[in-house]
Amino acid sequence: MSVTDVVRPVQPISFDQQFAGEVPRYVRSDCKNNYKPKLSIERGYDPIKAENAIEQFRNAVKDFDLKDSSDEYLVKWLIAQDFDVARAEKMLRQSLEWRRINGADGILDSYTPSEVFKQYFSMGHVGLDKFGCPVFVCALGKMDLKGLLSSMTKKEYYNFLTWMTETFVAVITQENNRTGYRTKKQTFIIDLDQFSMRHLVSKPVGSFMNAGAAIITIIQTYLVNYPDQFRRVFIINAPAMFPWLFGFIKPLLAQNDVPKIKIFGSNKKEWMSALLEEIESDQFPSYYGGSMTDPGGDPKCPSKLNLGGEVPRSFYLRKNPPVAKDNMETLSISAGVGGKKKLECNVDVIQSTIRWEFMTEGGDISYRVYTKNNKNNSDDLVPHCRVDSHLVMEEGQISCDQPGKYVFEFDNSYSYLRKKKLRYHIVVEQPENSQ
Repeated sequence: MSVTDVVRPVQPISFDQQFAGEVPRYVRSDCKNNYKPKLSIERGYDPIKAENAIEQFRNAVKDFDLKDSSDEYLVKWLIAQDFDVARAEKMLRQSLEWRRINGADGILDSYTPSEVFKQYFSMGHVGLDKFGCPVFVCALGKMDLKGLLSSMTKKEYYNFLTWMTETFVAVITQENNRTGYRTKKQTFIIDLDQFSMRHLVSKPVGSFMNAGAAIITIIQTYLVNYPDQFRRVFIINAPAMFPWLFGFIKPLLAQNDVPKIKIFGSNKKEWMSALLEEIESDQFPSYYGGSMTDPGGDPKCPSKLNLGGEVPRSFYLRKNPPVAKDNMETLSISAGVGGKKKLECNVDVIQSTIRWEFMTEGGDISYRVYTKNNKNNSDDLVPHCRVDSHLVMEEGQISCDQPGKYVFEFDNSYSYLRKKKLRYHIVVEQPENSQ
């Protein structure tokens, strides 16, 4: 299954304990067709010594609104911070804020990847490893990162990133429900065949970041918001320059994550043997040394993942700039100092919804949405973010928990020369049951 196939969220499963040691090898399924792992996952920590830290951490985060408050969930954050409770608390707090800002809890329902992601972003769920963990394959070296970045806005990139990482969690949960096995980890096979410096330094004209930064952002987002989630990462066909690249990635990793990464060059016999040690041959594509094929016999299994490829220029955004709508108003925003404009909305009825859409001429714009309380303090509802509203219409909505004044602030002060023309439509909609 490609990660761009829509995966709906299901209720997470908490489990009583991780497997602590080696267990006998046995058949793949029982009489009820439940998957039986051939190997077990080591904890990576002493559960007895960890009890005190878990209890301290639980008390420290008791005010958090956690969907999962099991020991197994909490210990992930402690492991990532070497059981430093204060650092783990800070990490979890920042992650919850990230989830709020990016709408992670509802992203699988509210967002659908665009066609360019479905066809050219390589990431697919292919099977399970011998530990019962879902296996994902990414042909990073064959992806046209420059073309992908030319075909998306910053908002689209971060929406997809949030969606993809939440999809990982959903697949793990779905496989737990299907097989009867309980795990919270996954395995990656990252193929760097054809990877070169162009993947790192290429930056399309007008793009919000270069390809190297896009890769690092994906890795960092995954590590800081889904700690201790990968069981193994196989990096295969690594080029000679990879040790240099790994030098940038390694500081992002928790200490216990580093040994989980196995790096191989282009010796197929060597990395194929390593894959088969931990993954049954029928659980990954024949193209990578397994025995899995599509129903038609294709060894690359395109029904489960795509292998990237060059993105056609027809997907590039600059060919299709947004068009102002008849109901939009116009606002000119100067460059440099003084390049800020504020628009205020008065909300009288609780649970009203503010909807907006806007575009710009002359380049991107930064904006935020906040509300002012009785003490004239501001609370961000949409934090400052630069959006490519000159390439695609920016749209959004918020539900107003309290009546009061809601402010849209548009900021062009970072631009020294180019003023922007803002075309916008903002409306306040009262709830249907209001009088």
